[in-house]
Amino acid sequence: MSRLMIIGCGGVASVAIQKCCQNSEVFDEIMIASRTVAKCDALKEKLVQNGLAADAGNPEAGQNDAKANTGNRAEQEIPGAVSCAARTRITTAQIDADDVDALTGLIRSYQPAAVLNVALPYQDLTIMDACLAAGVHYIDTANYEPEDTDDPAWRAIYEERCKRLGFSAYFDYSWQWAYQECFEKAGLTALLGTGFDPGVTSVYAAYAKKHYFDEIHTIDILDCNGGDHGYPFATNFNPEINLREVSAPGSYWEDGKWVEIPPMTIRREYDFAGVGKKDMYLLHHEEIEALAKNMPEVQRIRFFMTFGQSYLTHMKCLENVGMLSTTPINYNGQEIVPIQFLKALLPDPASLGPRTVGKTNIGCIFTGIKDGKERSLYIYNVCDHQECYREVGSQAISYTTGVPAMIGAMMVVTGQWQQPGVFTTDEFDPDPYMEALNRWGLPWVVDEHPVLVE
Repeated sequence: MSRLMIIGCGGVASVAIQKCCQNSEVFDEIMIASRTVAKCDALKEKLVQNGLAADAGNPEAGQNDAKANTGNRAEQEIPGAVSCAARTRITTAQIDADDVDALTGLIRSYQPAAVLNVALPYQDLTIMDACLAAGVHYIDTANYEPEDTDDPAWRAIYEERCKRLGFSAYFDYSWQWAYQECFEKAGLTALLGTGFDPGVTSVYAAYAKKHYFDEIHTIDILDCNGGDHGYPFATNFNPEINLREVSAPGSYWEDGKWVEIPPMTIRREYDFAGVGKKDMYLLHHEEIEALAKNMPEVQRIRFFMTFGQSYLTHMKCLENVGMLSTTPINYNGQEIVPIQFLKALLPDPASLGPRTVGKTNIGCIFTGIKDGKERSLYIYNVCDHQECYREVGSQAISYTTGVPAMIGAMMVVTGQWQQPGVFTTDEFDPDPYMEALNRWGLPWVVDEHPVLVE
């Protein structure tokens, strides 16, 4: 039984917290900490009322029969999910995750086994600093990127990296990999990027290498969202992060080096199981960097994501008029950041669940050698938006990130994935993680005769 602190209370955090409560045999106590404690309190109250949790201030709370809650798919539909007879006890706290001293004090007072960071990637480094100071393990779902891309100190390091490595994305692993020695000396584990992509896709790669290949030569990561939320334009996760990622130059790894291309200039059509034919575009993505480092025999690694023409047209228009900029401007005497203002105008991704229909399909296509013969393989998951909403009140984008966040935390706190240092998900034994995906709502399929991407 383990005590976990979860920082963040957005759409992904809500899923991760609910899955931790379903997995109360591992997570018997949780603290939800966020800048807005009212959101934490509201989620706790919902979980207590639904019989998934108990208020830590009142251990008897939430002891009603969970089977009366028809929304609890963990008991009714997910194979292997535990009974909720033992309730996870939840407390909440207000915290500014940018304040290392305050966060360190909160961690020390609560004394969790680990901290799960499902806040913004901007806060990865301050949370890692606090975990080191407090002596607890660290887990996140996406690598660090700065909020202010015009900061001169960060910009100098960024521009040197662009010239040296050859890709210009604002996010990369170097900032967190720099903590390797600190976590190693402290005897602590930092698990980076345990979402779906990055996260599950990298576990798929480790699993394919362990069970299906002697050498992997190419990896194509395909992320398809076939969902429809009915809005003219909305993003499925944090708009700042999403729009930065999509509007940036694309890049891929080939023959030991990065190849960078203008944004959205490589398009392919693919027929996705459960979704159908969709246009997908090559983007830069962080798991490419980690896989290239940890699997040096791989000759080419690419990442593709599907987009409809309406989304791309809206995004290009917003970019052309400056709404994707992170540079502050003065408007009527008040300083605003355009992309943050746009975020306030767009639908909250956490609100998309009840109106999103359709499915996602995310996976990896591998080619390589086994027993001297060429082979190919496709490992993927199909997730239904409405099934996710019925279970946890979320669309599938948050679900496919929140479930692996819980699984990664479980791997660390149970000791299955625990080693001093900083690691990505492809660096551990993939088998228990893959088993947990099947158990907790993200079953995977192995296609041994896939259609390859040109």
